[in-house]
This record gives sequence, structure tokens and C-alpha cells, in this order.
Amino acid sequence: MKPNMRQREKVVPLARGRVLEVGIGSGLNLSYYDPSKVTKVWGLDPSPEMTIMAKRAARSVRFEVEFIDLPGDEIPLDGHSVDTVLVTYTLCTIPETEPALREMARVLKPGGKLLFCEHGAAPDPAVRRWQDAIDPIWKRLGGGCHLNREIPKLIERGGFAITGIETMYLPGWRPATFNYWGTAVRQ
Repeated sequence: MKPNMRQREKVVPLARGRVLEVGIGSGLNLSYYDPSKVTKVWGLDPSPEMTIMAKRAARSVRFEVEFIDLPGDEIPLDGHSVDTVLVTYTLCTIPETEPALREMARVLKPGGKLLFCEHGAAPDPAVRRWQDAIDPIWKRLGGGCHLNREIPKLIERGGFAITGIETMYLPGWRPATFNYWGTAVRQ
């Protein structure tokens, strides 16, 4: 988990203004937001159990946090109402990623940014073969997590243009550690 937390530490502080965090989970990212730059966070997650944990984590932050207990393809916010959308290790589990990303694009203000940090399809053919072979079992054992999603393509098909991206393997088991992180804007 330490390498993943370091990735969060790189991406989350880039959030500005009114933020929609899709897949807030247990609230792991809350301590990484810069309270001098964030005014509000909407934390969206379909799991009531995770939201309970995130609400505990939200007690220690200095900005408003509001929780939305819905999946990513149902965002009950007005269009163009969010300055930043944040997804960290979330796109691997959303069943219908493209409709969810289109909803994220809908609520993002013109000039707003999508910040992402995700694991996914590796560039190395040998690792990719392992990902493809293991994925059907992995997603059943890992709560719907897919090892082999092509994150940049998903983001672009969801209505975004990637403006910056970095990639690398994090320490650990290679089929699960290829990471993408960066920024995108609405197309």
C-alpha cells in the first residue's frame, strides 16, 4: 500500500476549488487535499460501509465534505458545477466506465480538470498476457477490479482529452502495479 499512497500524495494535492471524488472509498485521500485550495469535496461511492469509514476520516479535515451514496454513472450534481474531478484506483472497478466518465465530464466546469491515478494495462507483452489471463478470476476476488483496463483510452472515450500523463510500475507484483497518473480536460 505504501507505493499507492505515495501516488495519491502526488495527485490529490493538485485538486482545486469544488471537488468531486469518485470512489472516495474509506476516505484515504482526504488527508492529502490542500485545505488552502479546496473549498468542498463531494465524495461519491456506492458502498455504504465505505462511506461510514470516510465520514470518520472527514471529521479531521478543514473543508466541507458531502457524501453521495451512488455509483459513478449517477452523479446528482448540476452540469458545470465542479472545478476538479478526482479518481484514484477507481476506474478499474466501475462496471460501466464510459457512461461514468461522461457524467464526470458533464459536471466539470469549463477549464476544470480530471485528476487520475489508476492501475491498468501494462505495456510489456509478457505482463499483459498475465493480466489478460488472470483478469476473470481477479475481478471476482478483487471486488470487480480489472487488471487490464486501458486507462488512457477509457478516459478519452469518456469525453476527456489527456493533457498530461506519466506511467511506471510501482514496486510489487507486476500484473497489478502498472500505474497511470495525470490530468485531463473535457473535450
